Amino acid sequence: MSPVAVLIGPPGAGKSTVGELLAERLGVPFTDSDSIIEADQGRAISDIFLSDGEAAFRVMEREAVARALAEHDGVLALGGGAPMTEGVRADLEGHPVVFLAVGLAAGVRRVGLSTARPLLAGVNPRATFSALLQERLPVYRAAARHEIATDHLEPAAVVDAVLAALSPEADRAGR
Repeated sequence: MSPVAVLIGPPGAGKSTVGELLAERLGVPFTDSDSIIEADQGRAISDIFLSDGEAAFRVMEREAVARALAEHDGVLALGGGAPMTEGVRADLEGHPVVFLAVGLAAGVRRVGLSTARPLLAGVNPRATFSALLQERLPVYRAAARHEIATDHLEPAAVVDAVLAALSPEADRAGR
């Protein structure tokens, strides 16, 4: 078993929204790594960050991603920071990884500035989001087989782009 698509990208890229629509279109299940962790731990991601810290969360995340890559046969969306872990990047090799890219303005608009996302909480969420994008962009690109800019697309159009990118013809063309 292996996912038919693995979606990566920063907060606000649309991984969950697009992932659910893509799974529906393909007739396969959808899951995301954060939901797996929350189910395993019986608490919210923000609570894990607060009580256990980011390092402990990343260990849980790596385990959840590895398990999902081995057991999930649908669409899998990863938390935005998952590819930053070297082990997760190694686990992603050979899988149909699609990077859903989002720019600063669209990302901030989508996630909002008063968010419960642990890594965006703080004094200046916009600056934090900007720094996050700068740090993660090269990692996302290196981990993905395909990249789709989502800023000016509705979720259904992103799904169409993902399907086109994952088509056998696109793979043969080297896209």
